[in-house]
Amino acid sequence: MLSLAEQIQDTIELLQYSRQIVVLTGAGISTESGIPDFRSPDSIWQRQPPVSYREFISNPVARRQYWQTRRQLAQQVSQARPNAAHQALARLEQQQRLLGLITQNFDGLHHDAGHQPERIVELHGTSRFAACTHCGNRSSIAELQQRVEEGEHDPRCTLCGGYLKAATILFGQRIPEAELNRAKALANTCDLFLVIGSSLKVTPASILPRLALQRNVPLIIINLTPTSLDTLADVVIHEHAGAVLPTIVSNL
Repeated sequence: MLSLAEQIQDTIELLQYSRQIVVLTGAGISTESGIPDFRSPDSIWQRQPPVSYREFISNPVARRQYWQTRRQLAQQVSQARPNAAHQALARLEQQQRLLGLITQNFDGLHHDAGHQPERIVELHGTSRFAACTHCGNRSSIAELQQRVEEGEHDPRCTLCGGYLKAATILFGQRIPEAELNRAKALANTCDLFLVIGSSLKVTPASILPRLALQRNVPLIIINLTPTSLDTLADVVIHEHAGAVLPTIVSNL
């Protein structure tokens, strides 16, 4: 079994030969910024199961529960800042090695780290905007949250009357086809695929590294726990991304 130093060196050598790297990030990269993932003991979701998209659309009680939970989640996300792993990925882009960054996170921390917005694919949406479930129109999440705080427990779109929520993807809600197609195009174009902080248990994100593997593109996984693709990856590092990525990127 390779030592951590050997794993880091192997990763550096693979990245050095790559100029079209695609990165997939999951909740694990943001836990280091203080945002608990779904399975964390201190996660909001351990105290209150998330509202599904079907429940949100069909049940006014579920919509009220959604806004109560979102208030707590918004407080956590608003206090979070990019960590060393986010910043290392931004430097990878500055080195002109990054083709694109696909994220399962909706916290916006990759934007804060300095990535060009056009290089980011937010598969699960963003908590930084509000969106209508009917017409899709985006608006200010701060203004919408204020409406809820002032007693409007079931806010509607001023354009079409549809239900409003954060522009994130709920369980049971389809990922926008345009974003999924962008992600697949990146996976089918990259010369190296790097997974950071994702368990690869959620589809369709989990299929993206497989698309790269079908072209014999190197796969590197940095995640605390094992994933279903560990045996197929060229390098697997079971460490916090913030502890290893800065060293890797600074040695390119």
